[in-house]
Amino acid sequence: MQRTWIGETVEHVGEEVLVCGWIHTRRDMGKLIFLDLRDRTGIVQVVCTPEKKELLEQAGGLRSEYVVRLRGKVNARPPKQVNAATPMGSVEIEALSLEILNEAKTPPFAVDADTSGINEDLRMTYRYLDLRSERLQKNIALRSMFVQACRSFLFSQRFLEIETPLLTKATPEGSRDFIVPSRLQPGKFFALPQSPQQYKQLLMVAGFERYFQTARALRDEDPRADRGFEHTQIDIEMSFVDRNDVMQTVENMITTVVEGLGFTIKEKPFPRITYKESMAKHGADKFDLRTEEDKKNGILAYAWVIDFPFFEKDSESGRWTFTHNPFSAPLPEFLDDHLAGRNIENILTTQYDLVCNGYESGGGSIRAHDPEVLRATYKIMGYSEEEIEASVGHMLKAFGFGTPPHGGIALGVERNLMNLTGESYLREVQAFPMTASGRTAVMDAPSVLSEVVLREAGIRVEKKA
Repeated sequence: MQRTWIGETVEHVGEEVLVCGWIHTRRDMGKLIFLDLRDRTGIVQVVCTPEKKELLEQAGGLRSEYVVRLRGKVNARPPKQVNAATPMGSVEIEALSLEILNEAKTPPFAVDADTSGINEDLRMTYRYLDLRSERLQKNIALRSMFVQACRSFLFSQRFLEIETPLLTKATPEGSRDFIVPSRLQPGKFFALPQSPQQYKQLLMVAGFERYFQTARALRDEDPRADRGFEHTQIDIEMSFVDRNDVMQTVENMITTVVEGLGFTIKEKPFPRITYKESMAKHGADKFDLRTEEDKKNGILAYAWVIDFPFFEKDSESGRWTFTHNPFSAPLPEFLDDHLAGRNIENILTTQYDLVCNGYESGGGSIRAHDPEVLRATYKIMGYSEEEIEASVGHMLKAFGFGTPPHGGIALGVERNLMNLTGESYLREVQAFPMTASGRTAVMDAPSVLSEVVLREAGIRVEKKA
């Protein structure tokens, strides 16, 4: 007999079914035993009756989280016993046979309740149990549906899904890189990508015109509630576009996806506000446009922030540095100043950020596709010709072979899911997040490597002074 998902049992009234899952709860009622059986699609009540004495005795030994396979008949509940609060509340399964597939120890915390108040270290140690809770099951399922819907939209708009390397070169993109030693080239290192920024621009040079991927990005920065060492982003790049083209495409995607998932958007088209206006009105470049009533009703308030300053002074060195990334282009009216390296503090960039409910949900820009514009950016930041060549010489070379104007965006999957679910912490929408102290869930990492491994990589570990 083929397995039936619990969520489909309401379609099989009067039929025998084979269901599999975890014992959610067991209730002994004298001559009857009631089981709540759970799989990924829901929970259904199972009744074990005295007519099957052996099965009744077997059910009496079950405990929460035991894994079972059960054959039974789906019966409609009498009207007075219908539980309208649950999707499967109109049916119950009369147990005919039961097989215990695996027993379970008593969990360190209850998985049939909200686990958000439980100690973080305990939750991360037993994350596979934490993920059994209804809230996290819904969050992770919604994450999957969000990504699938974004992917479907982009395919409908002639985008190609293309993967880019995870082992790459260290580049100045705003955060510290995670570095990986090269065993075959001792003393040299790869870096894990903070984003696929340069590769996706090179794909525009290559003529693919519309690219996306669900990309992993890794940044060695201090973890926060809405930021970790690694995250996932819907990464997009388009050729022959201006700023409005990219923003409109992304706005159409977000509207299609989130409304398709059953959510309500406060205002369409999304409001557009300049960085200067945002700082004057909200004191920050991300803000929450919802009323208290909007918050109660789960409304999503999207807006665009545009016209960012291109450069700011680094507090330590006193040199100019980029505010977002060095690969952006200035607004057309500032191009001459940019190339001449003058009026630097007033140059505005083509950067655009998508904000929602107080979070930055995505950010992008129209890129520099002229090698002299990119070179000018690095000159403004005080790079010598030799340093420019060492840092982005490969990009300058590529831009000399007929590069179309292009731009794109990266939308943080976790940030967007935090908006959809109302969660305040990134860890609530990731399957296996880092702890606040920067350690992995379940597995004990970072960890010490053996001398053999270190020697192969040409590394000697010294204590910090």
